[in-house]
Amino acid sequence: MEEEFSYLIVLADRIRDAVKETESFKLECLQVSKQVNHLSLMFRSVIRLSTNTAITTNTNQSSFYERPVRRIISEVTKTLEKTLTLVQKCRQGNCFFHCLTITITSAADFRKIFILLDTSIGDLEWVLSVYDVNSLDSNGIVLSLPPIACNDPILSWVWSFIAVLHMPSLSHRIEAANELSSLSKDNHRNKKIIVEEGGIPPLLRMLKQGSSSPESQIAVSNALSNLATDRRRIRTILSEHGAPIIVQVLTESTMSVQISVANLVSKMAKNDPSAQEEFARENIIRPLVSVLSFDTFLEEPKPQPQRPTSFHSLVRINKDLQGGGKSNVGIGRSGTHNNNKYEKENESPDVKLKLKIKCSEALWMLSRESISNSRRITKTKGLLCLAKIIQKERDELQMNCLMTVMEITAAAEANADLRRAAFKTNSPASKAVTEQLLTLVHQENSPSLQIPAIKSIGSLARTFHARETRVIKPVVLQLCNKNLDVATEAAIALGKFACPENFLCAEHSKTIIEYGGVTPLLRLLRPGHDRAQIHGLILLCYLALNADSGEGLERARSALEGAAGSSVLMQNYPSLRDLIPDAISHLAVYESGVYTLMQSYTI
Repeated sequence: MEEEFSYLIVLADRIRDAVKETESFKLECLQVSKQVNHLSLMFRSVIRLSTNTAITTNTNQSSFYERPVRRIISEVTKTLEKTLTLVQKCRQGNCFFHCLTITITSAADFRKIFILLDTSIGDLEWVLSVYDVNSLDSNGIVLSLPPIACNDPILSWVWSFIAVLHMPSLSHRIEAANELSSLSKDNHRNKKIIVEEGGIPPLLRMLKQGSSSPESQIAVSNALSNLATDRRRIRTILSEHGAPIIVQVLTESTMSVQISVANLVSKMAKNDPSAQEEFARENIIRPLVSVLSFDTFLEEPKPQPQRPTSFHSLVRINKDLQGGGKSNVGIGRSGTHNNNKYEKENESPDVKLKLKIKCSEALWMLSRESISNSRRITKTKGLLCLAKIIQKERDELQMNCLMTVMEITAAAEANADLRRAAFKTNSPASKAVTEQLLTLVHQENSPSLQIPAIKSIGSLARTFHARETRVIKPVVLQLCNKNLDVATEAAIALGKFACPENFLCAEHSKTIIEYGGVTPLLRLLRPGHDRAQIHGLILLCYLALNADSGEGLERARSALEGAAGSSVLMQNYPSLRDLIPDAISHLAVYESGVYTLMQSYTI
């Protein structure tokens, strides 16, 4: 920037030298010289400001915000070049050139130059007012408009707020962050301007360096949350190494700060899959689970410790008992992510609840359609923690944890390794999750809770043994649910038990029929509700194909034949074209066998 201002100073000197040699329009040229002198003094003032700020930057307190200054320099350069060209036309020369100058140069040309020079002076005055700490008001904000941004006041406000973020005064920076947060709320154009004008780096720097001021970190995280609604803006945050900064603040800060930072994590993970992976690489899952498990006793059977057989074993146990070793008794009790344990224990219940809600939402967004993050959650005590919260809590916290479980089970359905590792039959966490899912399906009258619980059970269909009929019965009962969406989800889940991909499909199908699943299933086949009808037909076909007798399926054949006669269904849903005829054929075999048997008894 010093080089660019040096060029402007050289231009100003050349204009003053040219004014001394003018022959025509002397008064106008003298006025130009005064304005250029004023500009030259302002150039030097801006250079001093930027130099002083650069010295301050070495102490890691602030830096100089160059973007608006460079824009203004570009416009001022054009103005001075035009001014020099005009003044040079008025220099001394022969009579012919003098007459030609008077002819091609008029007072109107000078009036235009005067306006341009006044505009440049106004722009530089604005720069000096914004960057000079002594000129700021009590809030540290300058809302005057520079001429360069007179048609777009938002641009000048953004410049002012970002410039203040680079200054040493903490109170002023907090106010600027709050103003940027207000500007970016529900206004996509303002968000775009803030990012394009370089607002992300100083916000992240303020978040990282604000450990002594929770208010500043809250202001920054709120502003970033309002900006993190678009994939491109989120990528800008990530490209500025935002993920490690956010995770560090989430791990080390107070509860009030953690609430706003967890909300930021949730927004970023929701709107950009790459943010999910970036946060996971920074190991964000563990502190989130740690917060959720705080004040939650995660009771899990542990093997009895073997009798120590060496001196080293005795020393190690002694250290653990005295608190000298790391404890693995529960993530929520670990000191690694709870360095403010005293503050957390004495915080109000409302704050604790709000923090858990935001952390559970962040976990949900991180696990959504992500097998790797779902695996990371299961490697902690996340599943057991989620099950406990689903059991104890209600409303938003319970829903967020349930949705997280739904995402994890969906990932387990798609990934056999995750399914085998996280949902073993004898796993306490798996048992706890299953129990809570069945409780929600059976006892709740809320479709918003029943639907994700039913989906989760369906996703785990291949993990249940044939003897675990208690899992199927509550889902079969929901086929009678008055809410059609719940009944449809029950049909989809049962379809995963009875589908050919399930090794125990025949046994599960028999259980579904024994619990009376056919009759309510036939009600779903009524025309007018395509989704319910399609999934009901699919489940009915599976039951027919897996049945080892026609018992319980007497009315199924006529229903399937009616569906086969619907050209609309057969054309729009190719998966039914082969499935329905095979099911009808399978049922026909049993019916013919029963008829032959009856004839033999009659004879």
